[in-house]
Amino acid sequence: MSAVYERVALIGLGLIAGSMSLAIRRAGLAGEVVGTARSPETRAVAAEIGLCDRIVDTATEAVAGADLVVLAVPVGAMGAVAAEIGPHLAPGATVTDVGSVKKSVIEAVGPHIPEGVHFVPGHPLAGTEHSGPRSGFAELFDNRWCLLVPVPGTEPEAVARLRALWEGIGAHVEEMDAEHHDLVLAVTSHAPHLIAYTMVGVADDLRRVTDSEVIKYSAAGFRDFTRIAASDPTMWRDVFLTNKEATLEILGRFTEELFSLQRAIRTGDGEQLFDYFTRTRAIRRGIIEAGQDTDAPDFGRGHGKT
Repeated sequence: MSAVYERVALIGLGLIAGSMSLAIRRAGLAGEVVGTARSPETRAVAAEIGLCDRIVDTATEAVAGADLVVLAVPVGAMGAVAAEIGPHLAPGATVTDVGSVKKSVIEAVGPHIPEGVHFVPGHPLAGTEHSGPRSGFAELFDNRWCLLVPVPGTEPEAVARLRALWEGIGAHVEEMDAEHHDLVLAVTSHAPHLIAYTMVGVADDLRRVTDSEVIKYSAAGFRDFTRIAASDPTMWRDVFLTNKEATLEILGRFTEELFSLQRAIRTGDGEQLFDYFTRTRAIRRGIIEAGQDTDAPDFGRGHGKT
């Protein structure tokens, strides 16, 4: 496949950026992939394993001459990174990101994007509970969705070019406005993660159940909660602080549903429970049929990465 960009700069070298680099190089979608990370240790590991064509020490070095810049840092740090690199961006370049919140990213990054540079926020819906430069693998985005959220006035050519990159590394691409994106992700990702963190915390608080029992007798349900709750704490702290309104709305609806189920259990309303579980099982089957997961306990993410 021919190159979509001459030089791609990755700011941050965790799971998503590392997987992007490997997937881009696998498909020959860029002439060069340059990477950087704040931590010297991360940069050293990335250089050791050959994660990118070139590893540099600073974000300003990374973006020099790049025609695509990918912000792959926690959402709360994106504004500061954009301010740092803004004066060094090449005319005609595109800046995108991989954060799971879009309204706050646009507000934080947008003011630092100079005239003549395109800003096309994005969000690949893929991941594992692992993090760091060693966690990436080229197949992460295969048959997954990537949502692009172009800001008003973005040139269609810049969006089409970024779409071509994501499709070239295996993803399906759809465009969405920022507010709708944040609501959808509150339902499909943000609230479930908070619930998973809470369930694991509840198990930890139940002193009647020893730690060894929690680990030893973890059936699929609790095991999957712990997988989700193992995700990067910095990233999820920033997600909840920056997508507050949508997440609180969905949590409110969840609480109402939970109270309804509590009442059904308390009153012995087996019909309501059966109907509810039948409806929700159909949703799970729809996810599997859409090819966005498997029915394996590891949610199709068992790649053995650490």
